[in-house]
Amino acid sequence: MNSKLLRKSVLGVAGLAFAGGVFAGPIAQADAAPVATSPVAVQADKPDTGTLIPHGVQGAQSRIDLDDEQVANAKAIIAATKKAGMDERAAVIAIGTAFQESKLENLGHLGDRNDHDSQGLFQQRPSSGWGTVEQITDPEYSTLAFLKGLKQVDGWQDMPLTVAAQTVQVSAFPDHYAQWEQQAADLVAEHWNS
Repeated sequence: MNSKLLRKSVLGVAGLAFAGGVFAGPIAQADAAPVATSPVAVQADKPDTGTLIPHGVQGAQSRIDLDDEQVANAKAIIAATKKAGMDERAAVIAIGTAFQESKLENLGHLGDRNDHDSQGLFQQRPSSGWGTVEQITDPEYSTLAFLKGLKQVDGWQDMPLTVAAQTVQVSAFPDHYAQWEQQAADLVAEHWNS
């Protein structure tokens, strides 16, 4: 079954409306310089489902309609993933994480609705060493910071999305990342080569 047909056949499932927060900073503090600066070769075809979701999705999947800003943020995550020299699977993990943390919205401080000082696509915290407010609300910087943490997780390529995301993010709700894997994979399939 091709990706387009698979994408069209996936039914949206009502999701949990939870804006998770990050309770810890990067695994090892350092500025979020790209992990590697060599570009990733662009493929002519869309990535296949086996590459994007090698373990299959875990649990019920959520899906939301995206506006232009959210799609632009997904594209920014993909571009930063390529800049870091990482593959499509890393982009799926990053986008799935950003779905859970912010619904792909580059959030500023939300006052009482915020978890401490969490901000940006990944709800990273300046007080935990992720960077300044200006840095963590920059989609490229925040993605590179997330990916730097992901690269430090031994075996992340062989982990389900929710395990890899939780290892970097250290959320109070670690299983919530899993619900976004299909929509994250659909976005990567659609925009990886665009």
